[in-house]
Amino acid sequence: MLKRTSVTDALRDRTTGRARLLNQQTDFDADAERAAMPVRPDCAAGRSIIIIEKRTLLRDCLRRCFRQTSDLDVIAVGDVDEWLELASTTAAAVVILSICGTSQSPEAQRDIARLVQGADAKPTIVLSDADDLEQIVGILDSGVRGYIPTSLPLDVAIEAVRLVRAGGIFVPASSLVAARRSGDAACAVRSANGIFTARQAAVVDALRRGKANKVIAYELKMRESTVKVHVRNIMKKLNARNRTEVAFMTNELIKVGANPAALASR
Repeated sequence: MLKRTSVTDALRDRTTGRARLLNQQTDFDADAERAAMPVRPDCAAGRSIIIIEKRTLLRDCLRRCFRQTSDLDVIAVGDVDEWLELASTTAAAVVILSICGTSQSPEAQRDIARLVQGADAKPTIVLSDADDLEQIVGILDSGVRGYIPTSLPLDVAIEAVRLVRAGGIFVPASSLVAARRSGDAACAVRSANGIFTARQAAVVDALRRGKANKVIAYELKMRESTVKVHVRNIMKKLNARNRTEVAFMTNELIKVGANPAALASR
């Protein structure tokens, strides 16, 4: 009887030992698996890209694009108020403000000021359809750290976000090149036989880009009626019948530096 009990106890001890070893091996394998998993430092620290876009479809598209191509978490909200409610509990690496319309509108200026001011302000990037260099410079002067026009490809936008996160400032090279070309064109129009004043040359350059009188007046800070007067005077100088002819003839003027009388006789 004693012998049988000893054997039973020995078997029980052996079974218990095996189970203990199995549990230890399972714990070891779990630890090893966790150690082997890649840990993204930014996500571990709770760092996020904040996207502010009021349009639902675009907001969802932006969130998905940045989530698939960035090493950060992405949070998308509908407006600045919604983000500021989350700001106290969310560690943001960078804030992207998508602007519908011109960045010089009172609403856009107010949103930008709320994002860049204060001790807890995060690096802010503006995303907009416009690529006018004057507007971009004005936005950067307000404290924004980067400007991404929607004409840029996604991979460039991602690199722009990384640059701003690293402490840099992003300005699209395409806008600089376009501004230089535009400036060269305006200088060419202004200097061609001295036929246009500086203001008329600026209006001509806007006409060449197909801008409406209301837009020209806003950008050049003049009345719309004044723009109409400039357009009429420009048409008289070129003997043009409409705005389309003004655009065509000034393009030719820039290309060949021709005499306006010669262009009018074509």
